[in-house]
Amino acid sequence: MGIELIIQLIAGALGGNVAGGLLKNLSLGTAGNSIAGILGGGLGGYLLNMLGAPVDPAAASNLDIGSIISSIAGGGVGGGVLMAIVGVIKNMMAKS
Repeated sequence: MGIELIIQLIAGALGGNVAGGLLKNLSLGTAGNSIAGILGGGLGGYLLNMLGAPVDPAAASNLDIGSIISSIAGGGVGGGVLMAIVGVIKNMMAKS
C-alpha cells in the first residue's frame, strides 16, 4: 500500500465530509460521509492515474509535491463526488 493511496483515502474522507457539510440535504452523517469519501478517494485516485496522471515507479520512492497535490486533489474530489452520488440515490430511494 503506497503512501499516495493513503493520502487519497484520507483526502477522500475529508472531501466526503466537506461535501456533506456543504450539501446538507445529501449528507449521510459523519460516518456515512467518511465511508463514501474513503471509497470515492480510492476510486478518484485510481481514475486520475488511468486518465493520464503518470505514475513513475522511480518517483514513487521520492514523493514529490506534485504527486502529493495530485493525490489530495484526486482523493478529495472523488470522495466528495461519490458522497453526493450516494446521497442522491439515498434521497431518491426514500421518496419511493
